[in-house]
Amino acid sequence: MSYETVLSVMSSRHGREDLRTAISFCETANAHLVLLVLGFGAMPPYTGYGDSTASIWIDERERELTQLGQRVASIKAELAASGISHEVQEFFCDFPWAPDLLGQRALYADITLIGSEMTSDEDLRGFAVDGALFHSPTPALMVPKGVSLVWPPKTALIAWDSSHEAGRAVHQAIDVLKKAERVHVTMVDPVALSGLQGEEPGADIAAYLARHGINVSVDVVASGSRPINDVLLQHAGDVDADLIVMGCYGHSRVRERIFGGVTRAMLQQTTLPILMAR
Repeated sequence: MSYETVLSVMSSRHGREDLRTAISFCETANAHLVLLVLGFGAMPPYTGYGDSTASIWIDERERELTQLGQRVASIKAELAASGISHEVQEFFCDFPWAPDLLGQRALYADITLIGSEMTSDEDLRGFAVDGALFHSPTPALMVPKGVSLVWPPKTALIAWDSSHEAGRAVHQAIDVLKKAERVHVTMVDPVALSGLQGEEPGADIAAYLARHGINVSVDVVASGSRPINDVLLQHAGDVDADLIVMGCYGHSRVRERIFGGVTRAMLQQTTLPILMAR
């Protein structure tokens, strides 16, 4: 699918790096940017009536609201100067409710862009991925710290395991995969003749992509007992990939998102942009 509307999420405490990434992405994609700027407030203190901590909490809340307003004003000025189609939505919320809020806004976008300032903050990264992927049908594009986003990518790596999640990621990324010069379907220790992989692992997805005019190759990689995330990242470096496309795995436990092992490790360790879907 094409990305006509891009949702980018920022914290009011972040600098300009994620904003510049969002502007550049939308300029290249000729897309409308919806910038979601979030201010996070501390939970109210549960103390006795008249306790002075309540007054301190109210004062802190006012400072955070002021900070959010000032940040939004600065962002609006920079976006106006950029000339891209855009809108800014600001919300002040308690942290536990942020994934629901992000997921609600992502319903009206084609992709959620999570910049390096968000991805380098473990708490914010978790809520952003949770909200984008588990509270909406929208894919998420994550850009790690210190990496320039090449869009469209010259070389894309698909982490393929014949799962529903991996299939969703490929379908969500099909338009950008068409623009890549090379696409590597990468499989780690696939089992031939299994119900998922078939007689020739990777052949079916390669044929599907080739019918879209994509220059695709299938790379079967042995793990040698190494973690799958290490194998994928090393192979991405070997083929000079600009983007990794993969499914996101996880489940919920009383409002806490528990990510699958490979998903969690890739989010923490990647040195490349990742497009994820679930």
